[in-house]
Amino acid sequence: MKIFADSGCDLPKDFFTEKNVELLTLRVDLNNQVYNDILDIEPKVVYDAMREGVVPKTSQVSPELFLNKFEALAKNDEEGIYIALSSNLSGTYSTAMMIASQVRENYPNFKLKIIDSKCASLGLGLLVQEAVQLREQGLSCDETAQKITHMAEHMTHLFTVENLSYLAAGGRLSKSSAFIGGLLSIKPILHVEDGKLIPLEKIRGRKKAINRIIDLMSERGGDFSNKTVGISHGDDLEFAHEVQGLIEEKLHPQSFEITMIGSSIGAHAGPGTIAIFFTDKDY
Repeated sequence: MKIFADSGCDLPKDFFTEKNVELLTLRVDLNNQVYNDILDIEPKVVYDAMREGVVPKTSQVSPELFLNKFEALAKNDEEGIYIALSSNLSGTYSTAMMIASQVRENYPNFKLKIIDSKCASLGLGLLVQEAVQLREQGLSCDETAQKITHMAEHMTHLFTVENLSYLAAGGRLSKSSAFIGGLLSIKPILHVEDGKLIPLEKIRGRKKAINRIIDLMSERGGDFSNKTVGISHGDDLEFAHEVQGLIEEKLHPQSFEITMIGSSIGAHAGPGTIAIFFTDKDY
């Protein structure tokens, strides 16, 4: 079984080669130069440019890349599963569905399951890691898709950004929400609901926002003793480790995954973002 993941999952480059996962790259346009996310550009380059006032743009995985990867799968008569970035944040999922339908016309037995994860960043990354583990356990494509879909429905995203104007500029959040958040150094807590970014609360100050996020984790996650908590950061590893320490102290999760938010997601979230991911207590 082939596993496909787009770069919206914010897993490091070596993960894809080491775990035999097919990478589908979103693209980043920085200073009129287009880069393939993960392969051609480091997130830090994007964050540094944003700090200097550059507004990067992003585009979905190209139809040509989907076609090449999907046709190769069909020709080899292999089964595959593609866990896609939320359809409410990117057109990538719908393009994948369109190309898969096109491939199926020539290869009627084309076996690919495409999951709209309704997740992003390491929330999506945790699903991809789980899919790899399920494959290693010998589960079928159907069983894997079923379990990943269930996990995706219970994946919680909680995050705070340093500057809401980045999300507003990319159309990921209304400009009025961004304006409100910019006043009085208010740090918004946002979450993902049905694959969309939704402001949850407004807290004054970054540390207070993180403490409130940990309270929300406790409410929504229940017992963390068997959970992995994902932390992704917008080029602030030191603060990510600080957040890890606070979560460890209060919730004692089984393990942590920490990663830098990649170029395509980071181009919208901006430097200084801290995002936390875990499965809810009903999972």
